[in-house]
Amino acid sequence: MALNSESSAASGSGIEQLLRLQRRDGGWPAFLGDSAGSWTTALALCALNEMTDFAGAREKAFHWLIAERGREAHWLWRWKFKTADRNVRFDPDKYGWPWISGSASWVIPTAFSVIAIKQFTVCNRSAASEKRIHLGVEMLLDRACVDGGWNSGNSVVYGVPLCPHVEATAIALLALQDEQRTEIIQKSLSWLRQNAASVDSVSSLAWCILSLFVYQEPIGGLKNRLATVIGDGRDIGNNATLATAILALKCGEMIHPFEVLR
Repeated sequence: MALNSESSAASGSGIEQLLRLQRRDGGWPAFLGDSAGSWTTALALCALNEMTDFAGAREKAFHWLIAERGREAHWLWRWKFKTADRNVRFDPDKYGWPWISGSASWVIPTAFSVIAIKQFTVCNRSAASEKRIHLGVEMLLDRACVDGGWNSGNSVVYGVPLCPHVEATAIALLALQDEQRTEIIQKSLSWLRQNAASVDSVSSLAWCILSLFVYQEPIGGLKNRLATVIGDGRDIGNNATLATAILALKCGEMIHPFEVLR
């Protein structure tokens, strides 16, 4: 995504690598050599959604995401969380996507999956895609923290309300950008806007910019601060962080990679 508008050769090489790593079932592993599909399928589909090619790969990824779900989707786990396990507070009927197959739903993989499916089906929503989008959105709203924003998973554990995290909140808001502005969304947007001013992490600041932009919030000051923090980028050892920063710095100058068209 980050290289797409700068170097067609480098971007093409990255796409070729993605296509080689896609599993037969349509999913992508979390890393080279992993034997199962994972949350990265949503991120890969977002990358391919920017292009008109690779329809087969995108279709397979879409069907993998539609079939994938958190283990709360199974009746036995729903019964467990409703009757036996009261240490966490959430509605198990509202489930999303896990980090890895077979585990529970989490906020960030659910948000990316909702974005990827919304983008892929923007002109051709089906009953199956609408159901999964709706469930994912409901899960995100259900897991929101008491005063707005999102933690990585549940909002209350052992009766204690948890504090929101910047990246989880920014990414969840990206998934909800085209939804009705409920009180939860408004409170979460307000929380992110207020906290973005004090964020020092490159990755967190980049996600703040990417999220606030789609809500038409001012991001000029945040972009300037991000540019100052990263310098020439040579001190950033994580390529995902560097790529996210590049995308954030290009906000308003290129098609937003996580924008959902209405």
